[in-house]
Amino acid sequence: MYCYAAPRPDALAPETDRGAPGVPVGADLYVVSRGRGGPRRSPGARVDGRLKRMWRKGRWWVLVPVLLLVVPPLFGALALRVSYAGDPRDDARTRGKDAYWIGHAWVDGRKRDADLTALAERLRGTGIRDLYVHAGPLEHDGTLPPARHPRAKWLIDGLHRVLPGIRVQAWLGDVLADDGPTGLRLSDAASRKAVTASARQVLDAGFDGVHFDLEPLRSGDADYLTLLDDLGRLTRSRNAPLSVAAHQIDPLPGAHAALGLVSDQGKWWSQEYFGEVARRVDQIAVMSYDTWMPLESVYGGYVAQQTALALEVTPDSTDLLMGLPFFHEDDLGHHENAETVEAAVRGVRLGLGRTDPDRERFGVALYVDFAEEPGDWAAYRAGWARTG
Repeated sequence: MYCYAAPRPDALAPETDRGAPGVPVGADLYVVSRGRGGPRRSPGARVDGRLKRMWRKGRWWVLVPVLLLVVPPLFGALALRVSYAGDPRDDARTRGKDAYWIGHAWVDGRKRDADLTALAERLRGTGIRDLYVHAGPLEHDGTLPPARHPRAKWLIDGLHRVLPGIRVQAWLGDVLADDGPTGLRLSDAASRKAVTASARQVLDAGFDGVHFDLEPLRSGDADYLTLLDDLGRLTRSRNAPLSVAAHQIDPLPGAHAALGLVSDQGKWWSQEYFGEVARRVDQIAVMSYDTWMPLESVYGGYVAQQTALALEVTPDSTDLLMGLPFFHEDDLGHHENAETVEAAVRGVRLGLGRTDPDRERFGVALYVDFAEEPGDWAAYRAGWARTG
């Protein structure tokens, strides 16, 4: 069996470089077998012809889902790449309202005076004003055992001494499980009351404020808004900031709803819900990492887009911070070669400069000290803090 090119009677045109050598233009290709009667069409050729006719009739049914799956992401990636183009404004730099997530080792006894001295030296001269110190996690009922942060006073007093003006906030959080077997249930009024009591507890311990990171949190969760209302009354009475970590905003309208059809994990909030949260707090930090973006330029464009979307709905009375990835992993959600600090900083500057260049209550938040590398600090200092 072999391939043979037999010309149609009316297709004996001269050869061109558009066809196979020795095959006249217009020739049909089909499978033949050679016997004593000469070349003849085989059963395989008849099957092949039927397949071609089926393709001609049904090709759009094949193309439509392919186009729906492939074309929108390609156009989306192109749009993000375009968003990353251009030069950031020179004045799109730190406003002295940046933040830094640091781990539990700072309050459980593992860190010592030498570590505190090194931390102060690292922060001095940057735009960092707030430290989110992991003082939890909360229990699933919302309570916080005091034994979770035995060295809190040492850290708070030491930082206030060596870095006057720094605010040390207690970073509290837990896994949410409103539809799961374990985790904190915000739908339970008693649990929300316990969370508020835990916030009071860390303020009594000397923390300057409280920062919450509760995940995964679905867009539109009314119980979370109720909790923020309760926490806000407490923090305002103590003249302390209430801060939260926030999910990313829908990159396309309704993206959170579409994702909800296949997963119950919160990934995006609607822009409207983001605004509802932002109006209830003093500070909101967008977790603008773990974005699934495969390329550095696309990730930077995504951060620029997220910055613009957040600026549009965050009131001037609330600090808006965009997260920087001071960690290094390679998995489905995070590609370290794409999600770089340099790309994130450039994206933040582009989004700020295009959307609200005069906004003062704005900054970046560095996540996280126990996974960072020296290059992360170099990119932050050079691109954002002007100290590189």
